[in-house]
Amino acid sequence: MRYLMTFAYDGTNYKGYQKQPKGKTIQEEIEKVLGKVQGEKKIDIHASGRTDAHVHALAQKAHFDLENEVDCDKLKHSLNSLLPGDIYVKEIEQVPDTFHARYHVKAKEYIYRMNLGEYDPIERNYVYQYNRRLDVVEMERALKYLEGEHDFKSFTKADEEQDDYVRRIVQTSIVRDAKNVNKITISFLGTGFLRYMVRNIVGTLIEIGEGKRKSEDIIEILNAKDRQAAGMTANPEGLYLKDVFY
Repeated sequence: MRYLMTFAYDGTNYKGYQKQPKGKTIQEEIEKVLGKVQGEKKIDIHASGRTDAHVHALAQKAHFDLENEVDCDKLKHSLNSLLPGDIYVKEIEQVPDTFHARYHVKAKEYIYRMNLGEYDPIERNYVYQYNRRLDVVEMERALKYLEGEHDFKSFTKADEEQDDYVRRIVQTSIVRDAKNVNKITISFLGTGFLRYMVRNIVGTLIEIGEGKRKSEDIIEILNAKDRQAAGMTANPEGLYLKDVFY
């Protein structure tokens, strides 16, 4: 039986989602508890994709297989009773055995949160504390150049080699917090994202907001297909995987 799990996590104290030889990861914590609840030595979960160290998720999704049919609500409650407080299972549902949480993704939405006002120690792990003014209007103009299908090699991880760097960004926006205009949320809805792509785009947007670049420079950066052409990599704590669509 195959099941799809939707879960949220605070990535502050983790080396990322994906299991690795050193450091605590989200995947490792969930698999350990899932195996304990089901009385099985090893249950692999397969996520829609990975997130890096200190990056958060509001609705990550992963599938896993069990030998027998289970009550989804009971399993959800059992997992949440044993998982650490910074990981929470929101929903479990049965899916066809042919479903795959990664390969069947149609779109993902990421958000990046920034504080342009006074430093906030309470939110230091959840909002990038930039703490200076930016030209948000110019940043919004730059975002529009990124919408559509492009080769995003300039915005991927510098040493990341792969066959295809073409991705499609469907929609972007920058929204100010209704209660605090110094806090902004940058949103990206796309059919797929390269590693570090959102953070590298945000780093470039910051340089545009600072006046170091112009919004139309995005065109040249895309055409360059060179990581050195783009801006810095923005901090991880402001980034959230908001949702995954199938």
